[in-house]
Amino acid sequence: SQKSSNLLTTFRFFDFSKATAKRAFRVIQDTHNVRSVSFHPSGDFLLAGTDHPIAHLYDVNTFQCYLSANVPEISVNGAINQVRYSSTGGMYVTASKDGAIRLWDGVSANCVRSIVGAHGTAEATSANFTKDQRFVLSCGKDSTVKLWEVSSGRLVKQYLGATHTQLRFQAVFNDTEEFVLSIDEPSNEIVIWDALTAEKVAKWSSNHIGAPRWIEHSPAEAAFITCGTDRSVRFWKEIL
Repeated sequence: SQKSSNLLTTFRFFDFSKATAKRAFRVIQDTHNVRSVSFHPSGDFLLAGTDHPIAHLYDVNTFQCYLSANVPEISVNGAINQVRYSSTGGMYVTASKDGAIRLWDGVSANCVRSIVGAHGTAEATSANFTKDQRFVLSCGKDSTVKLWEVSSGRLVKQYLGATHTQLRFQAVFNDTEEFVLSIDEPSNEIVIWDALTAEKVAKWSSNHIGAPRWIEHSPAEAAFITCGTDRSVRFWKEIL
């Protein structure tokens, strides 16, 4: 199944195995505007990042919603911009408007680490685990991309040279995690860094009219997509 969300309060599920599936076969109503969603690897649970500072955990079979009972003090500006499960579902991470990155236990839903001010006073706009769950890659409106060690909360690397202060951009790894990709807002370019050295290795024109709003890399091959306010989606693939 696929899910969709926007600045409304509903999740809609579509069966992509059916070529003619144009209508949602299941709808979940939330109490807050939905900003981000992430499926548990099992497919049985769905996390929702909303205007509420705590991720909403849904059982997709019963529609039951659960909230963490062990929550750190979060500011009123703690709306969640992005929520993502780790590859095993053992943890999940939230990136919030208050600039914090928070790590949560995927079973108990307890907050196990808060990186307050991860992007200063600017919004943290995205956060993603590495495949081995040892690190989290975050992006913020302070125009930085940062790599954090999960076990300690220590800043490991910074990837500089891409400006993003207005839109909620994100940073992603390529399929082999050798490179980091993000967006430069003023130049409308895709910026690529060497993940190990943090050296900027390429800048490509996105060919969108206006800066892309989103970038997502395939976990299995050298390909990614971008989408923008020009209402286009562009597919990029390495040709050998």
